[in-house]
Amino acid sequence: MIQNNAIGLFDSGIGGTSIWKEVHSLLPNENTIYLADSINAPYGLKTKEEIIALSCKNTELLLELNCKIIIVACNTATTNAIQELRAKYKVPFIGIEPAIKPAALQSKTQTIGILATKGTLNSELFHKSVANHPDVKIIEQIGHGLVQLIENGDINSPEMEELLKSYLTPMIEKNIDFLVLGCSHYPYLIPQIKKIIPEHVQIIDSGEAVAKQTLNILKQNNLLNNANEKSSQIFYTNSEPEVIETILNHQEKVIFKNF
Repeated sequence: MIQNNAIGLFDSGIGGTSIWKEVHSLLPNENTIYLADSINAPYGLKTKEEIIALSCKNTELLLELNCKIIIVACNTATTNAIQELRAKYKVPFIGIEPAIKPAALQSKTQTIGILATKGTLNSELFHKSVANHPDVKIIEQIGHGLVQLIENGDINSPEMEELLKSYLTPMIEKNIDFLVLGCSHYPYLIPQIKKIIPEHVQIIDSGEAVAKQTLNILKQNNLLNNANEKSSQIFYTNSEPEVIETILNHQEKVIFKNF
């Protein structure tokens, strides 16, 4: 039965596991297959055409694995490629975008910061989202080097701390009261970020919203898993599996696959 097929997720590496954790927490009975395209990370430095091509390749692999729904667990891939994916493939897609709207609506200083990749900040979809909030000052910052450090397992390194301080300090000086994390890798940096920003600055990412939207789409399409057996969580990576295993605390099955 198609209801028992897996939810597919893909990202330009391990970052989308932050989305997977939210999805698995809300939908523990669902089977999932996660694709970490780490060998091509970060997508944020690639052209729109390259991002679309990689997203299609990832989608086709997940479809070969009989996934019933696909979560594009990457801000850059969503903002650059999801329209093309929805036009080309019949499977339902769920994207992830920077949570500008809730931050803009709740901001008391009318100033919010967004830390994201170059690919996301330069995308047409991102600019449309910004245009919806003309009364809010949005401080954009490209997170140069952050994804590479996370992919290398250097989350707690002095280099990471130095980069984060250089990106966040100007935002703090401009009186932001919300920081939007516009890359699925960045939630893994929240402990370090909290050491830098004032306590009143709230951090927002999209993981919980994506999980809720996944539940809604599964219900709408009658795709909720109805099996009475333990769910399966499988992770594919085309790079060394140690970093993703560490991120997952070695609790899940990680498969090395060159794709």
